[in-house]
Parts: sequence; C-alpha cells; structure tokens
Amino acid sequence: MAATIRDVARVAGVGLGTVSRVLNNSPLVSAATRQRVLSVIEELRYSPSQIARNFSLGRTRTIAAIAPFFTRPSVVERLRGIEATLASEGYHLVVFNVETVARRDECLREVPRNDRADGLLIISLVPRPEEIRAFSEASMPVVLIDACAGGLSGVSVDDVAGGELATTHLLELGHRRIAFVGDPLEDPLTFNFTSSYDRFTGYQRALTAAGLPIQTEYHRHSLHGRYEARVLTHELLNLPDPPTAIFAASDTQAMGVLEAARDRDIPVPAALSVIGFDDIDIAEHLGLTTVRQPLFESGARAVELLFMLLSEGIAAPPAERLAIDLVIRTTTAPPAT
Repeated sequence: MAATIRDVARVAGVGLGTVSRVLNNSPLVSAATRQRVLSVIEELRYSPSQIARNFSLGRTRTIAAIAPFFTRPSVVERLRGIEATLASEGYHLVVFNVETVARRDECLREVPRNDRADGLLIISLVPRPEEIRAFSEASMPVVLIDACAGGLSGVSVDDVAGGELATTHLLELGHRRIAFVGDPLEDPLTFNFTSSYDRFTGYQRALTAAGLPIQTEYHRHSLHGRYEARVLTHELLNLPDPPTAIFAASDTQAMGVLEAARDRDIPVPAALSVIGFDDIDIAEHLGLTTVRQPLFESGARAVELLFMLLSEGIAAPPAERLAIDLVIRTTTAPPAT
C-alpha cells in the first residue's frame, strides 16, 4: 500500500500541518525539521499526488466544503487542515458558508448537483436521510467532519467521552459544585448540532458516576458565543451557592466564563476553576485548561478519506474516531477551602 501523508507525519514525529508546509515550501518550518520530513518522504517513497493521479483525468481538481459559521475558531482550524492537504495534492477548495437553516438546506441540496467539485466535505452538519439519498443519486462522494450519519464516511471525536473527561478532571481536583455552560439542548435553529449536547451528557455521566446529584440550577444553555456564555456565567455566580468550577462546552464559551469572572474580580483558579473544549490557538495564550480535539488533523484526515472515495478500488471506512486528550493549564485547581 502506498504511503500516505499521515505515515510521513508519524515516522517523522511531526504533525500533518508540518508535512503539508514542507510539501508547499512554507518558510515557517525550521531547516532541521524540513530535512527530517524530506528524508522520511524519500524513505517511504511518498508522492503527494499518488492518489490524486489515479483519478485526475476528467476531474475539476476542486473540492467543496460546507461550513457553518466558518469564522468560528474551531471551523477555521478544520478548514486549515482541509486546505493544506488539498494544496499538497494540487487541489483547490471552495467553501460555502452556512449561517441560516435556509442556506444550510440550499447548500446540501444544490452543491452535490453541480459539476464544479469532485467531492464534498460537510463540517458539523448532520445530513437528513433524504439528503443522503440525494448525494448517492448525484454520485457525489461525501465525507463528514464532526458528524456521523447514515453510513457516510466521516471523522469525529467522542464528545460524550470528552464531557466525562473534563468533568472528571474537576471532580478529581475536589470540586462538587460544577456547572455547565453550553448550547441549547434542542437546537432552536434546527441546524441539528450535537456536540454540545453530547458533552453535556458526558458531564452528567461523570457526576452520576461520582455519586453526585444532577442539579439543574447549575446548567445554563444559550446560543453559541462568548457574550452569551458571559451572561450565563453571571447568572451562575448570582446563585446562593455558586459553582466552584465551570465546564464550558467550547473554548469560545470558556472565554466568556473567564470574562464574567474578571467582571466580578473573581480570581481564576483560586476561587473559580474553568475548563473548555477544543484547544483552539488562543487557549494556550489564556492558560486555559481544555479538552483537545485534533481540529487541523480532522480536516486533513477527511480529505484523505475523500480521496479514497474518489479513487476506484480503495474503500473508505464509514466513520473514524480521532483521539482526544486533556490539556491541563492554569485555569483549574482544587477549590478554596
């Protein structure tokens, strides 16, 4: 079997993004790292266009991506992984931004029907059964990112396990009044996003496993955003027994939690621990403890799966789960005694 970009990254001990930057002659790679990656490429006899050459004839060499709210940091990072991997194979990317349900429905209906793209990547949106049938009728190869549906190929993480991981960390520190800040439990706009709900499920499971009651006064849900999370956190801090720790369903929402604590001169983590989810770039700058999911890598892997679908005779797995891990920084600590 021909080596893949993932094989090169593994043997060289670097990320997929680093391999892509070497292939694209980016100046952002040190000379030593560049040489190591190039040596592995030669050793494995990796050719960036090995797969692409198999199906280049008669193709547009363009891939479409449907991305909801594509300025969100997590979506941007996934798109970076997609673009870098496509560029290394000589492919172009066209992004369709989705910020309304009408636009969602239009894109999932119309994009597979046109002849401007060889394949389609869908980020965080779960296609309906009738939409999946339409993809098949249009002979459009589709790969999902951060979603699973109907046997379609895709790449995602276990958000329930991630919610348990975050909450268990707080429990192990000694916290018992742990709040959750996330998206609405039922998507009011019917985008059918599921990650926040699944992380909330994991949060509840961890509390139950620890023998703690599920206290609804510590649960706050609103539209996704830093400002909304800031408002919800003020509500939590107004409780007679405010939480000593807050698990936010995303790093963006965790930023809102931190802002609310700053508004009240509440020291973090001395008086309030905060944990997020995603590990976007700014999380490290903020010292935010978070659950890291491989955002860039999910985009890169989705492209690899799509190339498998486009290449005859190569079977793509129906779904893959990428690993998550806990990144402990400076926003979590044992509760004040």
